[in-house]
Amino acid sequence: MNRLIVISNRVNPPTDPSVATSGGLAMALAAALREYSGIWFGWSGETAETYTGQLSIDRIGGVTVATIDLDEQDRQEYYNGYANKTLWPLFHYRTDLTAYERSFGVGYERVNGRFAQGVRPLIEADDLVWVHDYHLLLLAQELRRLGVKNRIGFFLHIPWPGRRTFTTLPKHRQLVEALLDYDLIGFQTEDSCDAFADYVVHTLGGTVSEDGVVQARGKTTRIGAFPIGIDAEAFDAAVRSPAAESYRERMRVSAAGRKTILGVDRLDYSKGLEERFLAYEQLLTDHPELHEHVLMLQIAILSREEVDAYQDLRERLDTVSGRINGAFASVDWVPLRYVNRPYRRDELAGIYRAADIGLVTPLRDGMNLVAKEYVAAQDPDDPGVLILSEFAGAAPQMPEALIVNPVSREDVAEAIRRGLSMPLEERKARWEALAKGVRKENVTAWRDSFVAVLERPLLTAA
Repeated sequence: MNRLIVISNRVNPPTDPSVATSGGLAMALAAALREYSGIWFGWSGETAETYTGQLSIDRIGGVTVATIDLDEQDRQEYYNGYANKTLWPLFHYRTDLTAYERSFGVGYERVNGRFAQGVRPLIEADDLVWVHDYHLLLLAQELRRLGVKNRIGFFLHIPWPGRRTFTTLPKHRQLVEALLDYDLIGFQTEDSCDAFADYVVHTLGGTVSEDGVVQARGKTTRIGAFPIGIDAEAFDAAVRSPAAESYRERMRVSAAGRKTILGVDRLDYSKGLEERFLAYEQLLTDHPELHEHVLMLQIAILSREEVDAYQDLRERLDTVSGRINGAFASVDWVPLRYVNRPYRRDELAGIYRAADIGLVTPLRDGMNLVAKEYVAAQDPDDPGVLILSEFAGAAPQMPEALIVNPVSREDVAEAIRRGLSMPLEERKARWEALAKGVRKENVTAWRDSFVAVLERPLLTAA
């Protein structure tokens, strides 16, 4: 088995997967690396006064990690700038929030080059290199310039936008031409894969075969959809932990016999949080018989607080949640509980298990692992109902959920009403099908399917 060199923007493997607060990418990569001898390389998250390229190597949670510090200019231009003010909103179809500044692009190119220089000494002849996410679209090109001949794969964890949207990006051709230096480009969904192929054909004048072989600008690569999953075994251990049971009981007592609707997300405009609050408000307006019989808990973990769009979103959510509680609350009932603190994986498992409705309604999402975690946490004898946005990458894998249009208040409100009254027999049938998929299409299947294609010589693509 070849070594696996994983490269991502941040390196933060959890020391214990059952109690981690890490996001889906960190959990998935740590799980993938535990079964391979290899290295996880990336930014430490720290900034130095002057960039030195000094490597720090450690062993964390059973994973060998290697990190470099960036300087403050790197952080502002590459991370806060091009990654989070340009690419993130653009790839989530928010051209109204997309910032185009030349310094952002310069910083992005510079840091991709620094990543290449930092990881180059760690790469041995037979290693497979697996690069992750939108921060590092240029990395294969930079590694090729340094003489790396290894097979290099890239996986995009967020959506790839439609051609008309993507071409609003200055230097979009150069970005995609750099991507073609990868041997394999993976996406979460067929929809994203098709959008990339459409760009290659209609903008670059290239070709894409039925088996995913791309030829353009004198380069050949392969594309494919590889839906990510959760570490089902680790999550099952978290569900059965004392902390999970404690939080499940706390939720039960706090609900006081009321039905609980749960949302768990990063605080991000792509997650549809404001639209979700408005749909809940619509539910309470249309169905006064539900007053004092339901409550909604929204956990929205703060992120990217230096970006203005996130500050604005937080203010709007504070306003809407305050309006809902002001209009509908009684002396012993607060209809909407809105909290911004993170919870450990085992604590979340108990919270998921206690919720009658799992509300996962992003406006656009690469996959959304919360949907899969919610399903994995349910009691087989009395499972909750998953309500899932049609624009989440997980939707094609999870058709047994109640699929909704997240921008339609009435659609989401009606799905909540339906979920709250769904008979046990139907809830169990839907859950059993969903749980089977979550167990089968787990993080191991994702890793193995991607690596198997990456290892395959391009000339034998099939």
